[in-house]
Amino acid sequence: MTIITSQDPSSPMAAVTIAAPEMKQPANEAGNTRQRTMLHGPILPTLLKLALPTVVVLVVQTLVGVAETYFVSFLGTEAVAGVSLVFPIFMLMQMMSNGGIGGGVASSIARAIGAGMVAEAEALVLNALVLAVVFGVIFTGAEWVFGETVYRLLGGQAGALGAALDYGHTVFLGAVFVWIVSLLAAALRGAGNTLAPAAVILLGVVVLLPLSPALIFGWGPFPRLGVAGAGIAVVVYYLVGAVILIAYLRSAKTSLRLPFDMRLVTWRRLGDILRVGALSAFGTIQSNLTVVLITGAVGLFGTDAIAGYGIASRLDYLQIPLLFALGSAALSMVGVNIGAGQIKRAERIAWVAALFAAGVTELLGLFVTLFPHAWLMLFSTNPEVLAAGSIYFRVVAPFYGLTGLGMLLYFAGQGAGRVMWPVLGGAVRLLVAAGAGWIVVAYLGGGLRELFIAVAGGSIISAVIVAAALWLRGWGPRSTRESSPWD
Repeated sequence: MTIITSQDPSSPMAAVTIAAPEMKQPANEAGNTRQRTMLHGPILPTLLKLALPTVVVLVVQTLVGVAETYFVSFLGTEAVAGVSLVFPIFMLMQMMSNGGIGGGVASSIARAIGAGMVAEAEALVLNALVLAVVFGVIFTGAEWVFGETVYRLLGGQAGALGAALDYGHTVFLGAVFVWIVSLLAAALRGAGNTLAPAAVILLGVVVLLPLSPALIFGWGPFPRLGVAGAGIAVVVYYLVGAVILIAYLRSAKTSLRLPFDMRLVTWRRLGDILRVGALSAFGTIQSNLTVVLITGAVGLFGTDAIAGYGIASRLDYLQIPLLFALGSAALSMVGVNIGAGQIKRAERIAWVAALFAAGVTELLGLFVTLFPHAWLMLFSTNPEVLAAGSIYFRVVAPFYGLTGLGMLLYFAGQGAGRVMWPVLGGAVRLLVAAGAGWIVVAYLGGGLRELFIAVAGGSIISAVIVAAALWLRGWGPRSTRESSPWD
């Protein structure tokens, strides 16, 4: 096993190197086997094995979200509208905690594990828990202070605004639990353990599904709480998940343990997580802003255009569970190999994962390009809606493969601690897809086709930037735990 060290006494790695002799091996054979597989096993089978539990969990969570909307729908249109106003803000928090800061947690732990520094990886778990509490409190406070203003800006009025406040204030009271589940699950994924967080989240689903309608409608001993009951059920879901994950990480059953020694919380370790995580979180905000601005541009063409675009672009979101699962697996494998000094294998993992994702998403894209109505007519038969959705598919869907490739290289970059180029690619996508798209539509008289050409162009340029950066620059010998993501 290669231990990566620094000859510079002022380096953050210097303190780590001193402690390294007592951190050589994983705590048990299961962790040791996972590490050997990620370091020396066949790339694609290992990637798919790590990704499968996450795919299952994300699909189940998506279905749970649909079920919750179904339960709330019995309360009326205003209740559904209120929950819908909160949804994008809650999703932003989930994306920041899972793919943003969570990516930084998984990356730091994977690189420490790969370098054989298990005690350092465990110290990073405690630092992740501290960050979860801090970010959770920030999101709770922000929603309570600014929530009403945001919901009004999103169109909330009268009963819908009241429902949004009832649901939002309730669900964001549990923001700390959401962050704890996200960051501790990311820590386990960073160590190559995808089964444990999957099992915990699935167990939480067993709690949420019956509890949500019971609290909404007042079944049995439960009071009728309406839309606030749906929020309480979500809070309980994440509370149960947080307690179980903490208990699991404190048990002897895991190869990665959570120590409760606050002396292990240091600015160096927090910085190690945030150097990757904060920039990744910024990339998440960029991605969401791009979608919002494109939706606004489509809105200039009327309700039918928005409906057609919304139905078509929904297929984009259905790809996210697969891409996130593959990306999380690639992040772990890349991080472990970077930590072990196996730079070339880490780069090979990134390309294998990216090309596999590109192949799967491109097949889907080609299908809906040739047969757009096969998807669109599941939701509408309105000719104007179908026309708008068909334009989107025929212009954008042929390049789904590049989108998949770019997203997997982004996750792989997180694992290597190098996310500057992926985030820069996302910034260019924002400028081209949303910025140029708005100019073409609002000032140059362009139509939907021209707007969607800008969207496709943004995806193409972004993917080319990320792929070219890895192909031409690689991750090199400086891709160690002390590397800056800005390198």
